[in-house]
Amino acid sequence: MTIRIGTRASALALAQTGHVADALTAASGADIEIVTITSEGDVNSSSLSRIGGTGVFAGALRDALIAGRCDIIVHSLKDLPTVPFEGLVLAAVPPRADARDALCARDGATLATLPAAARVGTGSPRRRAQLLAQRPDLDVVDIRGNVDTRLSRVRQGDLDAVVLSYAGLERLGRLDEATDVLDLVDWPTAPGQGALAIEVRAADAAHLWAPYPEATVVGAAVSALSDPVSSYAVTAERAVLRGLEAGCTAPVAAAATVGDGRISLNAVVFSADGTKSISRGADAAYDSTDLSTLQVAADRLGREVALALLDAGAAELAPMGAGA
Repeated sequence: MTIRIGTRASALALAQTGHVADALTAASGADIEIVTITSEGDVNSSSLSRIGGTGVFAGALRDALIAGRCDIIVHSLKDLPTVPFEGLVLAAVPPRADARDALCARDGATLATLPAAARVGTGSPRRRAQLLAQRPDLDVVDIRGNVDTRLSRVRQGDLDAVVLSYAGLERLGRLDEATDVLDLVDWPTAPGQGALAIEVRAADAAHLWAPYPEATVVGAAVSALSDPVSSYAVTAERAVLRGLEAGCTAPVAAAATVGDGRISLNAVVFSADGTKSISRGADAAYDSTDLSTLQVAADRLGREVALALLDAGAAELAPMGAGA
């Protein structure tokens, strides 16, 4: 059989989809067809905060899946709204890549050694706030474009540095561009960063979604790619966004770790200018012999941390944007 995978046409999206395609072929023996789809985020050059980042990359892919133009779609999970989309199911989160951010700077500079008033590019309000929190002297420039476009602005001298996803650089074979990798303890990243999400139609993922009795061949093939630890770690992080009713571009960071029968979660909400922040964390035990307890613990932990952030004034501190 042939499985048609819907994806955006950027180099990074195609690289990510290529990894999923290879895994699907190995798991199911299916032939793969790549279907490229143009999203609003690909054609609108305005800043993500202005056009409403929530769903600007996911919407067109989801429409194509519902319409039957493809059988599954692949997203960067950090771009995926947390509100369920009617008729679709998030059927698999493959093993997560490195969730850290990376600075790509001229002359091998790190965040600490960038010159005063250096021009640093990012399209993320969260990264902007974090940059200004650590280096208020920086000139943070709002940018859009694919990875190559952003890196070229550094090489050409228009910018001194850009902040990008480590996982994205790795998937493109561009890790040599990174001059500073920012530790998650001091620099937590977007909920779900480094993870991919595979969505299918609800009827295909029948084993996950009542009232259908069993999965189709497509649903079964996709479910085989899912990594429970990665899935439940991002469940906790995304539950923070959902609890805050925050959009994907809100200045919110979250990092969850899973292991040895415990799941830990830390989240931070920043003011837009980086001068203030509120952080909260919690952890919970789960039964390592029963991963359903990890799913319950992850969702509960995310909701508890979101509530703690709201109680501390997070909603007044930062613009949350459209609901997630």
